[in-house]
Amino acid sequence: MRVPSLKSFGLEGKELLDIGVNLISLQMFGMLIGGILWGIIGDKKGRIAVLFGSIALYSAANLANAFVTTTTQYGILRFIAGVGLAGELGAAITLVSESLPKQVRGYGTTLVASIGICGAVFGGIVNQFLSWRAAYILGGLLGLTLLVLRIRMRESGLFSTCQSDEKVRKGDLGLLFANRERIFRYLQCILIGVPVWFAVGILMTFAPELGVALGLTGSVTGANAILFGYAGLAMGDLTSGLLSQFIGSRRKAVGIYLGITTLFTIVYALARGASPEIFYAICFFVGLGTGYWALFATVAAEQFGTNLRATVTISAPNFVRGAVVPLTFTFRNLTPTYGLIGSAMIVGGLSLVVAFIALHFMKETFGKDLNYLES
Repeated sequence: MRVPSLKSFGLEGKELLDIGVNLISLQMFGMLIGGILWGIIGDKKGRIAVLFGSIALYSAANLANAFVTTTTQYGILRFIAGVGLAGELGAAITLVSESLPKQVRGYGTTLVASIGICGAVFGGIVNQFLSWRAAYILGGLLGLTLLVLRIRMRESGLFSTCQSDEKVRKGDLGLLFANRERIFRYLQCILIGVPVWFAVGILMTFAPELGVALGLTGSVTGANAILFGYAGLAMGDLTSGLLSQFIGSRRKAVGIYLGITTLFTIVYALARGASPEIFYAICFFVGLGTGYWALFATVAAEQFGTNLRATVTISAPNFVRGAVVPLTFTFRNLTPTYGLIGSAMIVGGLSLVVAFIALHFMKETFGKDLNYLES
């Protein structure tokens, strides 16, 4: 909705890119703050409390977003929506991970994230038929409907047992950063996910500008790039999760999908003079490669004990999302020297190299018993 909404405020040309970067940066900064906030609440008050609170907050912000009249109001509400959005996925993955037997845990988290990502595909379709204000209203109402549907959900047994022990430190950031090994574990969880939001935050979000730089034979839209990219992400989330169950390894499955991401990021950069249809197909395959989001969140949940599990599983995806801020900042500042495509490839290449290094040192967690505490 970035381009049509900002054009309705009379913005054109470079302003669309600059204000668009500011809006996504504010939303991602909100997700950074929310990731920490909801993570602590998730370990102290429960996974269900986070689900209810986060859904209510982002739904209200999206409804209000339909009535903004200035870019300042728009930015404030994107920040609030970001805070709200930060809690839901991590809390859901944590809850499912703790509720299912370890042999089928990956199937459950794969299903949750794959269906969730279909929401972005639906958003791309909605954009074809509704104005941006009507789309925000629909998004807010769907969020409130989701809140009602989750009223009867129950807390996980592992958390309930942990909560009853007053001596256990729960959601304690001091405990998370108490030793070097635990810090490295946390950083590894974050770094393997950064390429996902490089693809979403740059290759898909700024598809209109990058398409012009590639000299495509027709114009492309961010909505369609996200529609096809997230269709690939949904397919990737489903297949990567199933693959990890089939081969019995989270690490190997993530490595395979990082390889696919690398391949199609290069194809994206070489698509000069391609048709919009070919470009959207490439976006689909980039999305497929980065479709290990559910797997990434599952790995984060499996890396830590029950008293820190929500803190990590909720905050890690949001630090990855928040990485869009330095990624887009670097992208924008490299553009005058290296051009749009060159800058995008530099940023993408660095994020992929760092992800491969982090994955190399990460411990395997497939089939791990989650009934333990960090001390």
